[in-house]
Amino acid sequence: MTGGFVFSEKPIQIESGEGAYLYGENGTEYLDFGASYAVAALGHSHPAVTEAVQAQIEKLTYVQASYPVEVRTELYQKLAALAPGDIENVWLCNSGTEANEAAMKFARSATGRSKIVATKRGFHGRTLGALAMTWKDKYKKPFEPLAGGIEFVPYGDPAALAEAVDEETAALFLEPVQGEGGIHPASAAYLEHARDVTEDAGAALVFDEIQTGVGRTGDLWACEGVGVEPDILTSAKGIANGLPLGATLVKDWIAEDAGDHGSTFSGGPVVASAANATLDTIVEENIPEHAAHVGEYLQHELDAATEEHDLPVREIRGVGLMIGVQVKRGANRVLKNLALSEQVLALPAGRTVVRLLPPLVVDEDHADQFVDSFVEVLG
Repeated sequence: MTGGFVFSEKPIQIESGEGAYLYGENGTEYLDFGASYAVAALGHSHPAVTEAVQAQIEKLTYVQASYPVEVRTELYQKLAALAPGDIENVWLCNSGTEANEAAMKFARSATGRSKIVATKRGFHGRTLGALAMTWKDKYKKPFEPLAGGIEFVPYGDPAALAEAVDEETAALFLEPVQGEGGIHPASAAYLEHARDVTEDAGAALVFDEIQTGVGRTGDLWACEGVGVEPDILTSAKGIANGLPLGATLVKDWIAEDAGDHGSTFSGGPVVASAANATLDTIVEENIPEHAAHVGEYLQHELDAATEEHDLPVREIRGVGLMIGVQVKRGANRVLKNLALSEQVLALPAGRTVVRLLPPLVVDEDHADQFVDSFVEVLG
């Protein structure tokens, strides 16, 4: 057996990247409107992140988290300050899946309960705990039995939440915008209802902001845009602009009885330096506001192009620079043609949704380039 058997490799070898563009081995330029599933939040090879990583790796590559390190402590403090409301406790790990696994454990320990409520179409990760909260059977069937005690409810249905979240529930896991499930934003009323029913039941409200967080939806955290504060917030993807980092942010009542947990590579100094530079840049340059503006412009131009050219598009939905275009033909065929004939990269979200998660630094010119290519492929 050869290496690389898990991923189906695309016929494009990437050699370098800068800003919103990736470059192939023959110098071909690709407009990146996927950012590797929202990872390259500030674009590729951002100078502030590169400089921070280079400076740190020359000084200290790694020491485990029992030993305080200035750059890691700085990240703890930064995330606590930037977290919504009075969330002030930070656990660092290496991925969104690990962040959600930790959230499951922390909630069960703090409440003394085991039941977890999650949503249909939801996606929370691929390890056996987080996978149990992920809806699609295609991800789960080969690996069963998974962690037990999971109950699924329809996304966006407040009555179903009220019925499912009870005195046996440890946590309710929600994505403020479902990503893998097809780009479905939750209403403010639905998230407010989630807050009410979890408080009434004494359960933890967990917002999975792995994909929505760090400015993507037009606010630093999507939950801030609707004014709802969770007990636990999980983050990853763009938080370190390409280096592997996840974070589980929790309120005091969760942290006080979180149970025994650990990770060898929790908050490595090099990755922490990348995260500090990423977060500083996002805040100082007001990247969320920029993402809101460009995202609104992109949706408007996509709507206009769909009407003008009578494109086979059923719906365009999303918030900020997290946009889903539901097409009438297979999304994967559209994506293949975009990549090979237009040198534009995007992502699927199910069989019929083209998912757009570009670097948050894209501008209106990049949006116009994408729309022109999209019309060329679908027109």
